[in-house]
Order: sequence, then structure tokens, then C-alpha cells
Amino acid sequence: MKAQLVALALIGLTAPAFAQGQQGAEAAAKVAAGTYTVDTDHTQIAWGINHLGFNVYYGIFGGTTGTLTLDPAKPASASVSLTIPVDQVTTTSEKLNAHLKTADFFDTAKFPTATFKSTAVVVDGLKAKITGDLTIRGITKPVVLDARFTGAGPNPMSKIETVGFEARATIKRSDYGINYALPVLGDEVSLHITAAFERRP
Repeated sequence: MKAQLVALALIGLTAPAFAQGQQGAEAAAKVAAGTYTVDTDHTQIAWGINHLGFNVYYGIFGGTTGTLTLDPAKPASASVSLTIPVDQVTTTSEKLNAHLKTADFFDTAKFPTATFKSTAVVVDGLKAKITGDLTIRGITKPVVLDARFTGAGPNPMSKIETVGFEARATIKRSDYGINYALPVLGDEVSLHITAAFERRP
């Protein structure tokens, strides 16, 4: 069942978005200023790594928490902070799930979470480059997320004002002390973040 859920989630990341919320520049301009919190149940971080030169292997992080502060009148002043529970990493292999939690990879006994905190935002229409500090295994490195606005409006189920974004980045795991099986197992890791943020009263 877990393997099926992961597969469905990854398919969803590559499928066209059919948002209930409004999209486009007009919708973005109507977003209310304030602080939003991550909709943990509907935010995912997918990652991919070259598997021994044969294929790209994917996994996913769920359970992300954090905040987004923004003002449509001052988009460059936006800031985002995320906490990712890497001790909940999920793939289609239970054996690999366990291995990823060991000192060979995330060493989740010592470092159960990773964090991202933005330091600068450069906006270009509905897209933005978000520079920030990514911390994994206690090591912090700068990362640039290529982000885009994907929708806004009241959630049709909960009625809570919601905004959505997607972002991509590529990092090197060796930068964070994760050197297991280099170089036969890829060093570059692609990240695809799909995030929803809610503005509660």
C-alpha cells in the first residue's frame, strides 16, 4: 500500500494541475498579506537520484511544516521557513527506507529533520528565485529554488484561504556529508517541492 501511495504521489507531481483556486497574475495580486502556515497534508517534497547509471530513482518527504510570510504589494519581502522530517523518508522499498535513516545517509537518530530558511526572494511575474539556507545533517549550504505561483483562493473543502507554489532545485548530497557509494550512486539530487499554505484567522 505504501508503494502505491508513493507512486500515485509522484505521478501527481508530473501531471497537469487542475486547481480549484484561481490562477494567474490577477489571482496572485489578490492574495492577502500576512503569515501562512504549511498545509502539511498537501505539501510534498519529491527527490530523485541517479541509480548506478541505470535510471533515476525517486522518493518523497511528507509531513513538512513551516510558514510563509508575504505581501503582494512587496513580493520581494516574502520569506519562507520549512522543517522537513527526513526520518519519515518514503520510497517503494522498505529496506531502502530503513537504510536511508542510517549514518550512511540521513543519520536520522542524530538529525531527524532538515530545514530551509529563505534569505532573499527575486520575483519575476509569477516566478521567483528563492535563495535560502538548506540544513541537512547539521550542515548548512545555500540553495536557490526556482519557484512559481500555482494558485490561490478559498479551499473548496475547508473554506480556508490558501496559496500554492511549486519549486525545483538541484543539490549535491556530498555537500551535506552524504558520501555513501559515490561515485557509482549519483551525487546530484533533484528536488521538486509542491506546497500549499493556509491563512488561518
